[in-house]
Amino acid sequence: MNNLSHDLDKRKNIISNALNDYVPVVFPEELYKAARHLIEAGGKRLRPSVLLMAAQTVDPKIAIDTIIPAAVSVELIHNFTLIHDDIMDADETRRSIETVHTKWGISEGILAGDTLYAKAFEVLSYTKKEPDKVTKCLRLLAKACLHICEGQWLDIKFENNRDVSEADYLDMVQKKTAVLYAASLAMGGILGGGTEDEVHALWEFGIATGISFQIRDDVLDLITPYEVLGKDRASDLTEGKMTLIMIHGLKHGIKLDPSKLTTENEIDEAIEALQNAGSIEYAMEKARELLLVGKSRLSVIADSEAKDDLLALADHMISRVH
Repeated sequence: MNNLSHDLDKRKNIISNALNDYVPVVFPEELYKAARHLIEAGGKRLRPSVLLMAAQTVDPKIAIDTIIPAAVSVELIHNFTLIHDDIMDADETRRSIETVHTKWGISEGILAGDTLYAKAFEVLSYTKKEPDKVTKCLRLLAKACLHICEGQWLDIKFENNRDVSEADYLDMVQKKTAVLYAASLAMGGILGGGTEDEVHALWEFGIATGISFQIRDDVLDLITPYEVLGKDRASDLTEGKMTLIMIHGLKHGIKLDPSKLTTENEIDEAIEALQNAGSIEYAMEKARELLLVGKSRLSVIADSEAKDDLLALADHMISRVH
């Protein structure tokens, strides 16, 4: 993990510096301060980092500066989704700070998110690669955004719906979370000049590991204190979200009413019931299965340091503590 951490830190710094260049605070200043609020709060920069890694797996000698705009674009889309997601979930904190709509207002939060969305496609167009490759990436990212909207719609409709199946959940998570991760990897493969098989393998790796990442997120939402997680604990439970954990729990006789989970004591008892039913471990086992599937997809790509980083990152994604 030490080598991976070092490599991720290097890529994170490159992306953070580029974000400052491509998304400066201009007039009206408060709009851009709101748009940059979560960006400045940090974040792992995983999606832009895996785009760079994917490009390096298919072309180890690629000039990173030529594809930085593409990496920045996926990070902007990610932060756009966070701002709007926080509005829809009425969350007050993220990354240990106030959410954008809490600090500036709901209307202002919507505009801040929309600004990042528009900026993402402008920045992507600055990528210094062949026009046909950039066009493919533009199309791919636009389609990913459509899938994200579909997934978010499903997530909202699933709240307090006790008939959601495991297949329904996995489809929703693929659209809402995994697709942007997969698109980042596929975009890196395209810009690196990868073959159709290599780009498809990167996409499939992203889908499988992206779903496992979200399952781990669902687990962390329950077991991690606010001080570590940086956002409201057990929000999935109190909002009635149908996660894989909840679906398994309901099948095994666990009955939870979100409206009655108002105190820490009640939340702790609900989590204990899900643990005793094996629901949390069931979710983690599913995440581990998907991880193995995802890693196997990269067998068509030649071994390299960047590929090793992708595989190591996949392992980290389901063992992380925040």
